[in-house]
Amino acid sequence: MASVTTPAQAPVAAERVRIDGLFETHLTVTDLDRSIAFYRDTLGLPLASVFPERPVAFFWIGAPGQAMLGLWPSNNVLRLRLHLAFAVSLPELLAAPAKLRAAGITPRGFGGAPVDEPQVIAWMPAAVLYFEDPDGHNLEFVAMLDAPPRPDSGLLPWSAWQATAGRS
Repeated sequence: MASVTTPAQAPVAAERVRIDGLFETHLTVTDLDRSIAFYRDTLGLPLASVFPERPVAFFWIGAPGQAMLGLWPSNNVLRLRLHLAFAVSLPELLAAPAKLRAAGITPRGFGGAPVDEPQVIAWMPAAVLYFEDPDGHNLEFVAMLDAPPRPDSGLLPWSAWQATAGRS
């Protein structure tokens, strides 16, 4: 088994390029038109451009020029199911289960079971909600919480996090 280097053990480089964020990511899809409709109409991402000759579609995430999602058709027998997390505000996250259900999408928890509310990953802390796109890619809405981390609390429903707010 390979050893894992912790941040305290990481070698110090004389000069590094400071990475400020992730600009783009790409997913393979089985039906480009269906996926364009899902990401544009269901999730509300602005369509940046479609290049039918390649073929590929690009969406803006946030304001144009901040971050981008690319969708590429794949006819491969072996397809990967990937994970992608979208940063959202806490009010949007709390409203997301009902909005997803209204769109015919099942909101899920960290383990994949259907849920009625977001969960909190207490070590971060962040509130999260998972769901799938038409190709089975695991999508996540995540809202970082303005609270101290509680690593001993593990993973818990939003209502339990709220009920224990202020306790360590």
